[in-house]
Amino acid sequence: MLRANREKKFRAADGRFVIVASEYNGRYVDAMVRAAKAELKRAGVKSVRIVRVPGAYEIPAVVAALARNAYDFSILITPATIPKPSLSGFICLGVILRGETVHAAHIGEAVSHALMDIQVQYGVPVVHEVLLLENEGQARARCLSKTHNRGTEAARTALAVARVMTTVERPKPKFQIPKLKARSPKSDPLRQRDSAARIRG
Repeated sequence: MLRANREKKFRAADGRFVIVASEYNGRYVDAMVRAAKAELKRAGVKSVRIVRVPGAYEIPAVVAALARNAYDFSILITPATIPKPSLSGFICLGVILRGETVHAAHIGEAVSHALMDIQVQYGVPVVHEVLLLENEGQARARCLSKTHNRGTEAARTALAVARVMTTVERPKPKFQIPKLKARSPKSDPLRQRDSAARIRG
């Protein structure tokens, strides 16, 4: 039997977002942070936390710690009580500029893999805007421009994914814990054995 689709509306005012941004290349990252925060506020989001870390490589560790803290593990977790995270999503911002070595590429690849693993493991959306760029000209075009600011795009993506997550149902338990039935004296072999021993004694 087909069931009607039930649409759950995401209220931006109820959303809770965390912006994790690197301090390195601060001129460009700061501009993205301001743009992302402004876009979230424009959408009506009231809870926006900003966490700064030294560089892009440190972003995943902080996001993972915050994602763990987003769950309430004080409740008894059963298949029927799967906890939901208290955060709507993360916005990760950083700028990595290539140099003469492959060091920047290694950092960018490591950050990308780590952030993907975090959002899959914890079920919290992680918007990845840690940019690996060739030069400062590309950074200016993507971070300082009011018309193409990647911070604004990251915030819009975070809002869109948060809406999608409200339509995704949590997995239902695939098994049920069987209820134990009380045995009558006649059907319980242990009680029957004890009764027979008392009669013989």
